[in-house]
Amino acid sequence: MLRSPSPGEGSVVSSIRWFKVIALAEAVSYLVLLAASVVKRTLDMPELVTIIGPVHGIVFLAYVALALYVREPLAWSGWTTVMVVVAAVVPLGGIVVERRLTDGALAPATADTAASAAGTGSTATPPDGAGASTP
Repeated sequence: MLRSPSPGEGSVVSSIRWFKVIALAEAVSYLVLLAASVVKRTLDMPELVTIIGPVHGIVFLAYVALALYVREPLAWSGWTTVMVVVAAVVPLGGIVVERRLTDGALAPATADTAASAAGTGSTATPPDGAGASTP
């Protein structure tokens, strides 16, 4: 049986989707910054780093802020949260985090939150019947 989202649940789903987008943007901006650093050293062109550096910094801060915001709805442990944030300092780490969110590996076991994290929009009733209506 389908149920309507509770008040505030839409903002959580929206935040998780934004986190996935920012995770991808962070990974891409980090790779672009690394490439710009190579260009800076090899071709003596520091301009790219001065432009891309602050952009990546803002995207990184958004990633960390959203990771801390979605940790509670996704029921992440402290260790999982640390690993998600540390993943941002590894090239392509944001892509790994986004993929794990999509396949449900970083989401709690309930169908609602896992489906929401995956972006499927499914709102199945929890197995304990908490959202079920009684006749």
